[in-house]
Amino acid sequence: MKGYVDKSACIGCGMCADTAPEAFRIGEDGLAEGYQEIPADSIDNAKEAEADCPVGAIQVK
Repeated sequence: MKGYVDKSACIGCGMCADTAPEAFRIGEDGLAEGYQEIPADSIDNAKEAEADCPVGAIQVK
């Protein structure tokens, strides 16, 4: 699985990177990005970040 971020919706709050740093980080543009395959033991954190994103910019699939 991998995390995806809709950069046109992302506000760069950093919640996803705080909740699932093994899936998301804040890029040089100040917006979140999914940057690697999510380790199996971190999928729950990534799905929590998806559910909690204040602007619905995250997908985990």
